[in-house]
Amino acid sequence: MFRSRLVPGVEVVTVPGRGLAVRTADGEFLSVRTQDADQDSLLARLSGGAAAPLDEELDRVVRAFEQAGYLTDEPQHVEWPAARRDVRLLGAPALTEPLAAHLAALGAEPRTTPAVTASDPSPGKIEDLLDGDPAAVVWCLDGPVPDGLWEAADRLPEHGIAWLRCHREGWQAYVEPLAAAPGDVTAAHIRARRLAATPAHRELAAYWSGPRTSGAPVRLTVPAAALLAALLADDLGRWATGAPDPAGLPARRRLRRVDLRTLTVTEHPVLPVPDVAPMPRKDR
Repeated sequence: MFRSRLVPGVEVVTVPGRGLAVRTADGEFLSVRTQDADQDSLLARLSGGAAAPLDEELDRVVRAFEQAGYLTDEPQHVEWPAARRDVRLLGAPALTEPLAAHLAALGAEPRTTPAVTASDPSPGKIEDLLDGDPAAVVWCLDGPVPDGLWEAADRLPEHGIAWLRCHREGWQAYVEPLAAAPGDVTAAHIRARRLAATPAHRELAAYWSGPRTSGAPVRLTVPAAALLAALLADDLGRWATGAPDPAGLPARRRLRRVDLRTLTVTEHPVLPVPDVAPMPRKDR
């Protein structure tokens, strides 16, 4: 039996008169039937302490923890791989600056470069995005995505470069899934899925392409920007280190919508959009 410890977020508590209970990562409490297993030895094993002497009952309980997914032999901190440290950040400084701080703390080497913004109609060029051979490109917009702006960037996974992005539409911000390989969800897929999912698809398409009339502008607050940056950094860190996704939707198949007024995050499953077969030509 390997010496294992509880995975982060899972804890064991002693309940007076009722024995042990597990608090799961989702906040649920489950009773533990230790029977003849020594509780002190069990707690020492689960905390990563010295392995207790071989004991059939103790091994039975530990195996139950392992089968439930509550144990790990992996180190608590995984280094950011050197080959994936070069991360290029484009877009709004209100988002790229806190994101750069998060990534640097995690072990990446972010570099912020000038980029076109939501108010600039000229799309980015794939040659510019590939410059310097980054491991990943993250593009953040403090506004809607103009038509064609991310068309070239959607091709980054074909070149072995991870592609992550977010943008704001009024009081709602969208953190799109990370694309790291051909066949992953791109920005074009997200636009197509969102148009297909709403009866107001004409209005949404018009909103994206503009022009738009508004009164006082929405100001991205420091807490809202910090939340968006943290979500992006977490997704990028899981890709870089190979860390497993938390319970729920896989990061590469998940669109997150953030209400910037309440900082509420909702997740929506999303899949790539298959290529449409071309119409056969008719003989004249």
